[in-house]
Amino acid sequence: MTFFESAALIGSQVMSNWMVGGNLEKEIACPSTAAILTAIVGIICISRVYGGSPQTVTFKEYKVSFYSYILCDRRIWLLACAQSCLHFSIVVFWILWAPTLVADGREVYLGLMYPCVLGARMLGSTLFPWFINAPLRTEDCLVYAFIIQGLLLSIIAFDYQEIGALVTQYFLFHACVGLILPSLARLRTMYVPNELRGGMISLSLAPTNAAILFILMQRGYYRTVENSEVIAFAAVGLFAAAGCMYVLKRLGKQPYQNWHKL
Repeated sequence: MTFFESAALIGSQVMSNWMVGGNLEKEIACPSTAAILTAIVGIICISRVYGGSPQTVTFKEYKVSFYSYILCDRRIWLLACAQSCLHFSIVVFWILWAPTLVADGREVYLGLMYPCVLGARMLGSTLFPWFINAPLRTEDCLVYAFIIQGLLLSIIAFDYQEIGALVTQYFLFHACVGLILPSLARLRTMYVPNELRGGMISLSLAPTNAAILFILMQRGYYRTVENSEVIAFAAVGLFAAAGCMYVLKRLGKQPYQNWHKL
């Protein structure tokens, strides 16, 4: 899914570049119209293909199950914390990648750079099947990947780089993202019941969105923080995610059969 998601985003960017052409002011409405039509087609296709019967679970039953299996398990909290830190770093990257590239008046074709960055994420996702069959545990792989991401963001935040070195670090960062996303999905299948997986993901996104809103207010409105400080904060979050994966490995895994008592 990570691979094909990146492929779809690359295709959309190529199509947008082709529609915009060289006149951005006159042709900016063309990609927006294409996005609206594509969204309508996607909604129609999903509504026609979906034929599953919804499960009837009362809110009280869901609340009891969520409290028993999610809120009372330290493993789930560690996994949710790692997911939250990853999503925060990704959002910070997409907010600040363009201002960082064009700093000091550097001319960069962002429309061409965006598909290349997503291509790096595609390459990272292709490494995931190799790590499944390797003797290395998923938690160990995530520890190394989070540490590499944190180091890359730390270098981007505090060390001025030429355009070549900066773009290379961007590519390596998103290659790690392509490896981490399916690895976290695998851990969710191991630790979280299918019925509660959506609530667990929403639980991890809530502090991420709150932190992003706080950062945007402090940087965009009050002007109390710099871009480098925001990137450094995201790097600290990635190091914390690596620590969560290390502790998760030490705690071990509860047998999967025990989760199906709903």
